[in-house]
Amino acid sequence: MRVHICAVGRLRSGPERDLIDDYLTRFDRTGRALSLGPVQVHEVEDKKGLGSEEEARLLSRVIPDNAIVAILDERGKVIPSPTFAQTLAHWRDDGQSDVAFVIGGADGLAKSLRASADFRLSFGAMVWPHMLARVMLTEQLYRAATILAGSPYHRA
Repeated sequence: MRVHICAVGRLRSGPERDLIDDYLTRFDRTGRALSLGPVQVHEVEDKKGLGSEEEARLLSRVIPDNAIVAILDERGKVIPSPTFAQTLAHWRDDGQSDVAFVIGGADGLAKSLRASADFRLSFGAMVWPHMLARVMLTEQLYRAATILAGSPYHRA
């Protein structure tokens, strides 16, 4: 199952990019044997004043057809890492070829995109900067792959 990260804004070089690149490399290596990945990152413009509806339109254009749409939103489900891993495995085992994790910009995701999502994921009640949300998502993808592979990375 291919994994897509669809996000508003361009990731510049720096510590966030270094972490994301590291976790994506690890995920691709671990996930390959589990039929997970590779990860493709799709970035859309984050011009000032664009508004969440216009960002949603741009995001919708990069989400693959028939993909599971999983949004990151503070109103989403807060789940433990093993449950996240099992959710990915369930989608894969159901024959889904693509899952798209969608991260909004500074104004969050438009109501229309939130309403049409298949899954809503939250990293807690706090709101996170979208660049940190990307780091957290990529780490959780890697962690999920290690859980499914039976690796000792996840110690709970």
